Amino acid sequence: MVLKEFYPPIDPYDSGLLEVGDGNRIHWEVCGNPAGKPAVFLHGGPGGGLLPGFRRFFDPAAYRIVLFDQRNCGASRPNAGDPRVSLEHNTTPHLISDMERLREHLSIDRWLVFGGSWGSTLALAYAQAHPDRVTELVLRGIYLVRPSDHAWAFTPTGAAKLFPAEWQAFRDAIPTAERDDLVAAYGRRIGDPDPAVHLPAARAWMAWEFSANTLLPAEPPALDDDAVLAAARILHHYIGNGGFLPEGGLLAGIDRIRHVPAVIVNGRYDIKTPPDQAWELHRSWPEAEFHMVEDAGHASVEPGTRHLLIDATDRFRP
Repeated sequence: MVLKEFYPPIDPYDSGLLEVGDGNRIHWEVCGNPAGKPAVFLHGGPGGGLLPGFRRFFDPAAYRIVLFDQRNCGASRPNAGDPRVSLEHNTTPHLISDMERLREHLSIDRWLVFGGSWGSTLALAYAQAHPDRVTELVLRGIYLVRPSDHAWAFTPTGAAKLFPAEWQAFRDAIPTAERDDLVAAYGRRIGDPDPAVHLPAARAWMAWEFSANTLLPAEPPALDDDAVLAAARILHHYIGNGGFLPEGGLLAGIDRIRHVPAVIVNGRYDIKTPPDQAWELHRSWPEAEFHMVEDAGHASVEPGTRHLLIDATDRFRP
């Protein structure tokens, strides 16, 4: 089998800042074919922001590709890299509302929704809230934000056993007396207004976040201080609040989207969003096409994962 490659780099033909309420403006861009099939890309994190490579999962001749920076990250304003910016109005329902405002702003009736990692969480939550606006779902690295997923990421009995050196660095950035609840201890530091306190904590938090992205070790992205603090603040905000998901979580709402054509892709050796989450989604939603990539971790750029994601968008072309 010949693995599918990314489509060539492409620039947006339109972009802007959309007022979404509460003093927030989200940055959006559109590329590809203005008359093509609408598709929206949801980035991870939360708080990860857009990268140019995200445009390349879609055939630009067939799709009208919409991308946006979620609230308070990337080029959206205000940016959480400023510790004075409140995250009070940054929740999953707010992000879902932002997507609807953007869809209406761009005069789109229905669109394909593509999301990986946290983007898969938001894609499922959006689709369950607005099933009539979704033509298809393409989901990668499923993150259900259950208590067990929290425990896997932030206690010594989970991912720490596979990344012991990285876990030690994450743990040792916190004084011994506060290590009984690392998430809370990091929250106090990341939320401190003093850069001498919040920046080291944010960098240690994000170093642990990036430690398990790929099956084989890879250099983490280089982020400036504002991007690091924004990502750490938003990620901690969502983790500390259970992803702002409805009671019962995402699996409880599958009946609302059971009719939507969907492709689920997860790496067998995904340490960040272990495949039990994708498997549980598949068990709840057997109508969705399911793929376990045997030689992949978490990242969307790993060859087998990339192939399946692009194959899905190719098959969903008009």
